[in-house]
Amino acid sequence: MAEVENEPGPGIDYRFTLANERTFLAWIRTSLGLLAGGVAVHTLVQPFLVTGIRRAIAVSCVALAVVLAVGALLRWRQVTRAMHAGRALPETVMVPILAFGIAFISLIAAIAVLVE
Repeated sequence: MAEVENEPGPGIDYRFTLANERTFLAWIRTSLGLLAGGVAVHTLVQPFLVTGIRRAIAVSCVALAVVLAVGALLRWRQVTRAMHAGRALPETVMVPILAFGIAFISLIAAIAVLVE
């Protein structure tokens, strides 16, 4: 009988599969938090003196949320395939993307506050 891609093959500990799912869900929670933050900034924050900064912060949050959600799915699939093939886990670009994205959003927010 052929193995289904989502089921661990022989020798794969189920704890690793479940850890991969937990990591995926953590990235999704982060993405949802950014999405909620972007909507909140757009809806609740008063406009700044500099036109467009509020929108830039909101759009940046939502765009980063989309990138993280897609990246989480791709990462989950990469790790699953590596475990099934018995390969080392691949490096991830998700952490630097998140770090630089948050730094960028923070920089925009800091500029907006300083200009006020």
